[in-house]
Amino acid sequence: MAGVDDRDPDEPRAQLPVGPLGELAREPLEAPIYRWMRATGWAVARVISVVALALAWELFARSGAVTPFMLPPLTAVLERIWNDLVAGELLLNTGVTLYRAMAGFLIGSVAGIVLGMAISRGKLADWFFDPIISVGFPMPKIAFLPVVILWLGVYDLSKITMISVEAIFPVVTATVIGIRGVERELLWSARNMGAGERELLWQIALPAALPQIITGLQVALPIALIVAIVTEMFMGGYGLGGAMNTASRFADSRGVFAGIVEIALIGYVIVKLMALVRRRLLLWHQEAMAPSTV
Repeated sequence: MAGVDDRDPDEPRAQLPVGPLGELAREPLEAPIYRWMRATGWAVARVISVVALALAWELFARSGAVTPFMLPPLTAVLERIWNDLVAGELLLNTGVTLYRAMAGFLIGSVAGIVLGMAISRGKLADWFFDPIISVGFPMPKIAFLPVVILWLGVYDLSKITMISVEAIFPVVTATVIGIRGVERELLWSARNMGAGERELLWQIALPAALPQIITGLQVALPIALIVAIVTEMFMGGYGLGGAMNTASRFADSRGVFAGIVEIALIGYVIVKLMALVRRRLLLWHQEAMAPSTV
């Protein structure tokens, strides 16, 4: 009989997508190829400005407006970087610079977090260290480099010490702000459930302040790289800064600009790696739920 459904009522039927108001969803599913094309398009759009800058550099250097000594072409600089890589000098200098920067960064980070915890939870530490942090944070600590050289010499110890001193200030400040900004309701609830001061600090305050602390680490990391380069330029020896200083003394323009490009690339990579670490550590935080703009 027409219009009568003669199928077995126990037979499973295909489930059609239903919209929020009960009607059939009409929005087609996005094919993987379109998602890939869209992601590729955004990736290309992000590097357009860098490609434009590189092209402008190359064209301006070859236009005759400046001499190759003042601004060598980008292709010549890239050739110099490749030669240094093949010769092993680039890997050696990069490794030495990263060792100093990361060692100073780690020392400054650990010391900054510990000191920030002490200041935020102890009145005596707050009374003693707060004026020092307030005065020392805005001043250029690199001004103490001649004194550090007099005390510690011109080798790795003095360079790592300067990096640690520069890196500690943003970390300790972020730690203090983060711990003091923890919601009081969380602390009151924990105390009501019998948590002591140690549990409050390690299980409540410190995890809640972790986003702010990581922000301080993200600020301190490029500072550590900058100070490593500056100390190497000032003291000489191996490292990217020392190589640039040597190239400058011998009027090697391509070597100087090669160092600039190398430092820019290394800085970009470590900043992106730090952002990746932040996303991994803060999967539980509300910022991980927001759309990424990186």
